[in-house]
This record gives sequence, C-alpha cells and structure tokens, in this order.
Amino acid sequence: MRKISRRASLLFLGIIAVTLASALVFLYLKSSSARTVAYTESRDLVRQIKQQDSRWETEILKSRVAISHNYDPLVSPMNEMNRLWERFDTMESGHGRNNSRQWDDAHEGFLQAMQEKTRLVERFKSHNALLRNSLAFLPTAEDDIQAQLSNLPDLDKLQVQSIATDTYDLLLSALEFAQVTSADKAADIQVGLSKLAVNMQRLPMKFHAPIRILSNHVTLILREQPIVNSLLEEIEAVPVADRLDNITSMLDRDQQQAEKTDKKYHFYLLLLSVLLVLVLIWLTIRLIRSFAEINRVNTALQTANDVLEQRVEERTRELRNAQSALLDAARQAGMAEIATNVLHNVGNVLNSVNISSDLIARKLRSSKTQGLGKAMQLINEHPQDLGHFLTQDDKGKLLPGYLNKLVDAIAHEQQEVADELGQMSKSVDHIKDIVATQQSYTGAHSITEPLYISELLEDALHMNAGALTRHHVTVIREYSEVPQVMVDKHRLLLILINLISNAKYAMSDLNNRPREMTLGVRIIDDTFLEISVKDDGEGIAAENMTRIFAHGFTTRKEGHGFGLHSCALAAIEMNGHLTAHSDGPGLGALFTLQIPLITVTENA
Repeated sequence: MRKISRRASLLFLGIIAVTLASALVFLYLKSSSARTVAYTESRDLVRQIKQQDSRWETEILKSRVAISHNYDPLVSPMNEMNRLWERFDTMESGHGRNNSRQWDDAHEGFLQAMQEKTRLVERFKSHNALLRNSLAFLPTAEDDIQAQLSNLPDLDKLQVQSIATDTYDLLLSALEFAQVTSADKAADIQVGLSKLAVNMQRLPMKFHAPIRILSNHVTLILREQPIVNSLLEEIEAVPVADRLDNITSMLDRDQQQAEKTDKKYHFYLLLLSVLLVLVLIWLTIRLIRSFAEINRVNTALQTANDVLEQRVEERTRELRNAQSALLDAARQAGMAEIATNVLHNVGNVLNSVNISSDLIARKLRSSKTQGLGKAMQLINEHPQDLGHFLTQDDKGKLLPGYLNKLVDAIAHEQQEVADELGQMSKSVDHIKDIVATQQSYTGAHSITEPLYISELLEDALHMNAGALTRHHVTVIREYSEVPQVMVDKHRLLLILINLISNAKYAMSDLNNRPREMTLGVRIIDDTFLEISVKDDGEGIAAENMTRIFAHGFTTRKEGHGFGLHSCALAAIEMNGHLTAHSDGPGLGALFTLQIPLITVTENA
C-alpha cells in the first residue's frame, strides 16, 4: 500500500509538472516577439511605399521637362508600390488587423488614392506626350522656314527680316510659355500667331503648309501646357503619403496594445515558472531519498546482468543463424523481382486468355442446349401418343421446327467456342514465348536473330488484337523502309507488347474523340533503329515524367508499376534506351525506343 501511495503521489506531481510546463510553453509562444517583428516589418514596408511614391512624383516632374518620351520610369515605381502593398496586405491579413472598421477605412483610402493617382498619371502621360512632341518639333520647323525665307529673291530684305523675326519671336514665346505658363504669355502667343497668319498671306503657296504646321504645334502647346500643369497639381494633391501616415499611426497603436498583452503574459510566465521550480525542487528531494533504494536495485540488476550476458551469447548464435537466413531471403527477393516481371509480361497476354475463357463460360451458361432439354421434356410427357402430339397438338406442331432451329444455334455456338479455344491456344503459345524471353534476362548472353521490324510489330499487335478491338482503337502504321536487322526478338517483343497495352489503357476513358494509336519505325543517322508508340490518351503529368520508369510506380488504379520498369531494363540490356514524352494531361503520350542498328549484312 505504501508503494502504491508513493507512486500515486509521484504520478500526481508529474502530471502537475507537465501541466505547468505546457502552460509555460503556451505563454512563451503567446508572449514571443514575433508580433513586434511583424509590426516592424509592416512599418518598413509602408516606409518603402512612401519612398517609391516620392520617387514616382520625382519621375513625373522629370518627364515634365524631359526631351525623350520614355515613360518606363513612371511605371516602375507604381509596380513596386503595388508589389510592396501586396506584401503588406498579406501581413496585415495574417495578423487580423483588417477586421476593424478603421483598418478597413485606411485600407480602402490608400487604394482609392492610388487608383486616383494612377488615373491622373495616365492622363498626364497622354497630354505630356503631345506637348513634348510639339516642343521638340518647334526648332526644326522654325529653322526650315528661316532657311527658305533667306532664299526668296522676289521679296525685299526688310520684309523677309520682319517675317523671320516674327517667326522666331513666336518660337521663343512658345518655349517660354512651356516653362512659365501665364495669361500674358498666352496673349503674346496669340498675337504672334495672328502675325504669322498675316505674314503667310504675303509668302508663296509652298510656305503655307510649313507655316500652318508650325502654327498648329504652337496652338497645341498653348492648349496642352495648362492641362499638364493642372494635372501635375492634381497629382501632387492626391493624399497617398497621408494615407500611409495614417496606416503607420494605426500600426503604432496596435503594437502598443500588443506589447501590453505581452507584458501580461510575461507576468503569468514568471508566476508559473516559480511554481514549476518549486515542484522540481520537491521532486529532486524525493529523488535523493530514493538514491539508496536505487543502489540496492543496481546490485540486483548487476546479478541479473550476469544472467543476461549468458542469454546474449545464446541470442548471438541465434542471430548469426538468422543472418544467414536473411541472406537467403535477399537472394529470393531478387528472384521475386524477376518473377514479378515475368508475371506482369505474362499477365498482358493472359488478358486475352481471360477474355476468351469468360466468353466461353458465358456461352456455356446461356447455351441453347437448355432448350433441347425442354423439348425432350415435352416429348417424354407424351410417350404413348407422340404421333398425335406432333401432328395435332398446337405445341407439338411447333416442336420439329424448333428443334431444327435449335440444331443450327447449337452448331453456331460450337463454332464460336472452337474459335475462342483457338485464340486461347495462340495466347498460350505467346505465353511460352514470354517465359522463354524472360529466361534470357537471367542468362549472361543475349540471343539475336535476323527479322523484319514491321513483322515483329504486327506480332505485338496480334497479341493485343482482342483488347484493341474491344476498345475500338484504330492503329495507324508509319513504317519506313527498314532492312532485315539483327535484334533480340523476345526482349523487343516484350517491350512492344507492354507499350501497346499501356497505350490502349491510356485511351480507355477517351469518349469525345476517336481512339488512335500510331506505330512508327525509322532509321536515325544510319546508326540507330527508332520505334515509337504514340497515343491520344490521358497523357502524363510533368511531375510524373521523372518517375514513369521507376519500379512500382504507376498511375493506374489496377496497375503494378512493373511493365515500364522491365521495358527500360530490357532496352538497356540491348544497349539502347527507352524515353517518354507528353505535353501534359489529356494530350497523349509518345514512347520512343532507340537501339543500335545492326543489319544482316553488317552482322555477316
């Protein structure tokens, strides 16, 4: 009873210690400085947004007087502000600050200010582009007019000088108006335009068009410059910086509240830490008192240890024996993998055997021979008056015709069963070939023989003929002229059977378009023989392309992941390689096998 009471008290104190430790961890997490760091990062993001806003306004002012019309510097700060705001908005949502009405108003106010400023900048770019074009064109237009005026022989020099001076004054007035926009400058430009219109009438017709162009550009400057200045004032008045300052103030206020909460958690943390220390001290005293008992137990353990050493020696001998058994198991596991490949390859052919046997079973279950039993039952019911029954009775009259039809139906059934049995016999012969082929995987040598690749492809198609017909798959043959080659027939046949079977399964769920499989054969650089199998099926996802040939990997629910792995190994053993390509799910797949080209002539 005393031991039970001691254990109960220790267990109770242990539970209290674990509870206090859990509470300490909770309070530590709640009072961590992560939120303070988040507020600091948020303020830093707001500061960066303000810097980008200032840079944006600087670039706008630069474009006001720039000669070139590259507005990329106006786009870059705006994009950077949007990117920084997205980061800030994500952090803001993560801390739940946007749940309050004030945060919603500040958030919406900044977005509206940015939207208004962006709209004004777009208008500024449009009007400023027109203004800059006209200002850039003015000197060239004025120089052309001045040069042509100096070559007029039929006007006196005084008159030419007057026209040239008025044109030059108009140019200067337009340029000054672009720098200092005022009503007086606008009036001077209007007077200059009037003089230019009067002077144009005294000049030949060939001067009218250039002068009109100059006048139009000056008029455009007179119109666009006040609009550009007004847009600059409106852009400067948009309170983006004020909205950001408001957000910064709210961040400071929220941080102060968070720090108050952290202080409260720190106090609770300190209180629970003291309690936990007291519990640990008491437990330490109890442990010291138990030291003598521990020594006694250690002595008993030493005695038990001697006994255990003897048992360990016995177990060591047993483990050595087990190690030997494990080596045998590992060797059997390797044999099992080979057997798995054999079973998978045989399984591809057994599908046709299963189908044939299922068809035979269904025909036997629904055989017309059952009708023969019913007919004989009617005959047995009239043993004494069979002639009268067959000639006079309504059912008896129908019986001879029914028996004749029954004979034809039974003969037709027998023919169908015989055909299916013949197909099963061919499939069994194919299985024998597969087993013989798999035996070559375990041998040291690969047996090659001369054959035509097109005939081997037709053999592979024949082995899958039943499945292809049931799935309504159309086979397209794209065979190039290939001479007789020396290859390992059985390994190559296994690869082709697997690839054709996989292509058929890949199109099993294809209902919205025809199911087509394309088989291709060609020679690459007179060095390699390339065989391809293409389907229009479900395709291969990009993340599965690197694992498609791994052992045990499959995307089919009923698949095992052995076929493509064994195909890849067989290709390597033939000094070739097997690759896969797909543009994505639903876009089909292409499997390509390349092996060294060895013609019968070269081999000889």
